[in-house]
Amino acid sequence: MTEVSSLTGRLLVATPALADPNFDRAVVLLLDHDEEGSLGVVLNRPTPVGVADILEAWAALAGEPGVVFQGGPVSLDSALGVAVVPGEAHEKGTSDFAGDGPLGWRRVHGAIGLVDLEAPPELLATELGSLRIFAGYSGWGPGQLEDELVEGAWYVVESEPGDVSSPDPLQLWRAVLRRQRNELAMVATYPDDPSLN
Repeated sequence: MTEVSSLTGRLLVATPALADPNFDRAVVLLLDHDEEGSLGVVLNRPTPVGVADILEAWAALAGEPGVVFQGGPVSLDSALGVAVVPGEAHEKGTSDFAGDGPLGWRRVHGAIGLVDLEAPPELLATELGSLRIFAGYSGWGPGQLEDELVEGAWYVVESEPGDVSSPDPLQLWRAVLRRQRNELAMVATYPDDPSLN
């Protein structure tokens, strides 16, 4: 098998052609991508469940809207915390630095990282710029995501720290596409229901 170029930290933006209802207009942040598969969370699927209802200790650190997001169709009974740690040292896009960042936070890409939800929230309270809690995740087996990319199911674009904490997550699909400096910006105008066009 050829070596997989890692897309960790990038966004998968569902193309209008993607037929899977789990990912209709989804924006997925890839938390891990290698030859063993891929794992990410859908950034634009808020649920009506408040963070305080399931992880009360973390509720004060969760950004607005203070609800749990559906990270994907896999393991909906598990929770993942994704947070941005602001600061110049974290913005350089470097990753894989052991011990770089606060205790209880593991860098994924740049300023974006995973939060250990078993850790006491006080450890991170002064360090986190924003926190989102996700129920479940999106996962792909070895080669599965690459096949979907070849089929044209996803656009792959750079992430920005603000994507994790977008105050208007339901508009994130359009916002991410609109900021692209190529023909993808035009896709942002694609109608919700093409039959009405």
